[in-house]
Amino acid sequence: MARIAVIGAGMGAMAAAARLAVAGHTVTVYERGETHGGGVGRFARDGFVFDTGPQLLHLPAVYRDLFVKTGKESLEQSVGLTQVDPASAHLFADGTAFALPNASRAGVVRALDEAVGAGAGERWSELVNRAREAWDATRRPLLEEPLSADPAERAALARDAYPARRGLFRRSAPATLAAVAARELRDPRLTALLESHALAYGLDPRTAPASATVLPYLEQTFGSWYVAGGLRGLADALHRRCVARRVAFRFGAEVAGVVEEDGRAAGVRFADGTVEEAAFVVTGAPDAASAPSSPGRFTVFLALRGERPAGVAHRTVVHAASRERELAGVFDAAGPDYAPTVTVLRPDDPAVRPDAGHEAITLTATVAPHGRVDWADAEVVTAFADRMLLAAEAAVPGLAERVVWREVRTPADTERVTGAPGGGVPAPALSGGGGAFLFPGNAAELTGLYRVGGFAHPGGGLAHAGMSGALVAGLIVEGAGFRGSQ
Repeated sequence: MARIAVIGAGMGAMAAAARLAVAGHTVTVYERGETHGGGVGRFARDGFVFDTGPQLLHLPAVYRDLFVKTGKESLEQSVGLTQVDPASAHLFADGTAFALPNASRAGVVRALDEAVGAGAGERWSELVNRAREAWDATRRPLLEEPLSADPAERAALARDAYPARRGLFRRSAPATLAAVAARELRDPRLTALLESHALAYGLDPRTAPASATVLPYLEQTFGSWYVAGGLRGLADALHRRCVARRVAFRFGAEVAGVVEEDGRAAGVRFADGTVEEAAFVVTGAPDAASAPSSPGRFTVFLALRGERPAGVAHRTVVHAASRERELAGVFDAAGPDYAPTVTVLRPDDPAVRPDAGHEAITLTATVAPHGRVDWADAEVVTAFADRMLLAAEAAVPGLAERVVWREVRTPADTERVTGAPGGGVPAPALSGGGGAFLFPGNAAELTGLYRVGGFAHPGGGLAHAGMSGALVAGLIVEGAGFRGSQ
């Protein structure tokens, strides 16, 4: 069996490490920071606990498979996992409000008809049905198989899999998500609902392919899940699984480059000049030289006095009053002086608050990357955080009077912790767009070097990171002929 060096202790890297160790390889993970998990971090203060990365888990089957394949304890035996219901509540500037039940197509239709108007639910449902066709057509080649080098197969993924609308007005598939909304939803609130799923992943609905409709489809079909104590618990459980499989971790080990010998990867070189030999190298580090700066996340952690009211939604999306100003601020050259779409997360979990007389709330918004906006400028950061709190008042009346303290995380912080260019958070891979929404393949150009994590196939998102780990492990264990799990 081979010695394998893994660069980074993010979720995709640890997923690959655990699978490779089970296959009998000697695996060492080298992490420049002092802990595991990458962007799946934790911030704790005064008895309040917050996730610094993703807050909810989608497609839990990816991690169920990982835990089944790497040990005796299942995912549910390793972490507390519960479905969030309602999946989300939505508030709009015109006063429209609705809550969407978790994994209930009929319930979603009913909620939209009641809040938006008769027929709104059916229009949304028809769009989701077409998104399912796109999912069925691309799920395996886009997510469960290594990215093919075959020109014909790559060309197929470069075409948008979202099907043309049937009936009297049948045309070719719309080029963008915004075009889908304009033609098929015909309501600004439904448009905001659709586009909020793309925006949460840093995708511009004006340029994202129509296949991005799979994002609400996945959430609506497979549900949203909460890990007890916060999603950092999943990273902790995966780290424990790696250690149990005898994966070694070296923290504070900054890898400066990959050692090349006879045309293949032969180890890693550290910042201090020392070298560790390896037969294979797996890198979860973003390539700062080639990875574009994706939009990032601006996060505000709020320690509140007063108990959490019964019956409030775990997740509430407060939609921006001006779609145009927000999109210009996130994706164009406009500055950050706009009111953003704010996601308010209020877990009903005693583990994240000091006592029943307090509440821990997280506010998140998708923003421009660090560099286009100077997220190290204290005045810019304070002003944007204030606008987020003002928006969140719609979901949490009297919020300002309840704040004990607040802590802010910006894309500048993300860049410092993870090394992601501009603190960007990569989106999942999508079909269409001429291939612009695909990621570099897991097998790198240098023999013996493999890419894993959000900046490699199949892209960003917690579930996709787990998929990339499975693909890399398969390629190393079974060789270049590996075509994914059957």
